[in-house]
Amino acid sequence: MPSLHDTPVSDTVLHRAIAASAIGNATEWFDYGIYAYGVAYIAAALFPGSTAEATLFALATFAISFLVRPLGGMFWGLLGDRYGRKSVLVFTLLLMSGATFCIGLVPSYDRIGIWAPALLVVLRMIQGFSTGGEYSGAATFMAEYSPDDRRGFYGSFLEVGTLAGFSCGALLMLGCSLLLGEERMHDWGWRLPFLVAAPLGLVGLYLRSRIGETPVFREVEQAGRKETGSLREMKDLFRDYWRQLLTLGALVVALNVVNYTLLSYMPSYLQLRIGLGTTQALYVPIIGMLSMIVFLPLAGALSDRIGRKPLWRISLVGLFLLAVPAYHLMASGLWGAIAGFAVLGLLYVPQLATISATFPAMFPTPVRLAGLAIAYNVSTSLFGGTAPAFNSWLVGQTGDVLMPAYVMMAACLVGLAALPFLAETAGQSMRTVGLPGTGTSTANDQEQR
Repeated sequence: MPSLHDTPVSDTVLHRAIAASAIGNATEWFDYGIYAYGVAYIAAALFPGSTAEATLFALATFAISFLVRPLGGMFWGLLGDRYGRKSVLVFTLLLMSGATFCIGLVPSYDRIGIWAPALLVVLRMIQGFSTGGEYSGAATFMAEYSPDDRRGFYGSFLEVGTLAGFSCGALLMLGCSLLLGEERMHDWGWRLPFLVAAPLGLVGLYLRSRIGETPVFREVEQAGRKETGSLREMKDLFRDYWRQLLTLGALVVALNVVNYTLLSYMPSYLQLRIGLGTTQALYVPIIGMLSMIVFLPLAGALSDRIGRKPLWRISLVGLFLLAVPAYHLMASGLWGAIAGFAVLGLLYVPQLATISATFPAMFPTPVRLAGLAIAYNVSTSLFGGTAPAFNSWLVGQTGDVLMPAYVMMAACLVGLAALPFLAETAGQSMRTVGLPGTGTSTANDQEQR
């Protein structure tokens, strides 16, 4: 199969590209961390009603931001395929960190009434629109910079940024809570972690401004093989790559139901449903995430040797079989919760470590960012960001605290059904004319040759 010239990238440039990609993902998940771990304070400050009602409203607001992610994915994806990956990464980071900063400035419900939750919803929607392009842009950027035989290893560092950002946000919220006490945290202390987003965003902007466009995109641009317009790209994408769109969307159901249940919903679940104290409920996922970080590069490197699909299969089957036992273990107390979360977290690592190498390689370069952004964000908005609120509602309606485990199992079945349709792309070039790992070309590819 013909391919474009493989331009070598120096280690210095490669490492800089990895850092530039990961910092944006860390900023995105820093926001998720402080929101998830500060949801009790946010609910009390910005929403009316009882504690349970206010918490449900706050979780629903978290989910609302995901409604606009498909629009953001379409906008930033098409933009990135026409004008480059770097421009998308700069603008999404500015919007994302700016909106997070502004959440810390929203007046309380006692001061401005319904305008408090209304402002929060607007800011969360701005975040959703920007993050619609952030993850897909960062994953594409990193995958196109990485050498083919080590794409899994280098791609895993994007997810190190995910867990590091989430952990830093969670630790910052926890640290403020311990230092300031409950009264001051409810009064004003919960705002401090949100204000940290501004300097974090500036650091990310500096790193991204120092790195050039990906060599893969530059080659396509020089060869005149970019899409000529947004409508043409959308037509090509849905005509030629609808199987990849559906497969990726189904895999993301499994990926993000587990992700948002474990990382975003777990503190509220452990506190409201299991009965752990506020501080204890925060300790459990932090310990689990820090443990997961150690194994991410190892799993990414292993995927370069044995492939992405075997690791996904191990993860999905393991989570399906052990979800209920792990939730039973978490219900036994603090140490049981730590052990149960660790089991689920380590089983989730093989998925998380490989997505940045797997998903961008499902599409050829001219439609890569748009294909990834649209499929990823549609699925995430429907099944990922809604997972915390949906799980909370299910437990409330049924009284069964194992409902999150059942939802996780159902999501794993969706992923297992889609896995046979995923092409193995470990070690495959992302500069091919056709689809990476398949040895095929579409009608549109033939026209562009």
